[in-house]
Amino acid sequence: MLLDGAIDEHARAAGAHVIRHDKNKGKGAAVRAALRYAATNGFEALVLLDGDGQHDPAQIPGLLQPLQNGTADIVIGSRELKQMPRYRRVGRLVLDYTTPSGKMTQDSQSGFRALNRNALAALNGNHLHADGFAIESEMIMVARDLQLSIAEVPINCNYDLKDTSTENPVKHGFGVLGSIINVIAEKRPLRYIGLPGMVLIMIGFYFGLTLLRQYNQAGYFSLPFTLLAGFFIIVGVLGVFISLVLNVISRLLRERGE
Repeated sequence: MLLDGAIDEHARAAGAHVIRHDKNKGKGAAVRAALRYAATNGFEALVLLDGDGQHDPAQIPGLLQPLQNGTADIVIGSRELKQMPRYRRVGRLVLDYTTPSGKMTQDSQSGFRALNRNALAALNGNHLHADGFAIESEMIMVARDLQLSIAEVPINCNYDLKDTSTENPVKHGFGVLGSIINVIAEKRPLRYIGLPGMVLIMIGFYFGLTLLRQYNQAGYFSLPFTLLAGFFIIVGVLGVFISLVLNVISRLLRERGE
């Protein structure tokens, strides 16, 4: 196994330009650095792949094909669930469901991606903020907001390698899920926190009206309906309030970044 310094030397000897951070800042910071370098230097395309050896560089031409045809701005290498270990399947399904991507992609967590010049210019700014593996989900969300087109091509991954990560996969999955939720809360608080809060408030009012109707008709005061009405209304009001605060903070941060 090569040490970091030896890897750098091998990469430079092969003609690569190596960008190194002084300390590990996470995958998100590495992706942003690559985007910045590619956009600044006028690259026609940028290919991202994980460094654990699971992605096959021989499949890069397949990812570039939709970019060359002009049918997509971003191409994601999509993995079939059946080729993944079972524990990875569950984690991927949860994270795919959590990522608000609409129908743009089926594999939101694949790190094997290709971006054209248009995507590089659009994403090389203050749009991406995640530092960890949530950068994959955030990129899809931002691409949808910026109306960048996304395509998927099937790929194969090598899962027979020894796990190169020292982190527990369950802990890792929950960490990514938490990061995705933070990204969602930051970028779309009104939609993903405020709107559910309004729904909870309406449910609370429904229980409250049912409680009043029962009391008027039979003189019966239902404690369960009272507790349910109070619970849904309080949680809903908190959700709406938090979404409004987060929306103001997010807007201020975007304006400061611009």
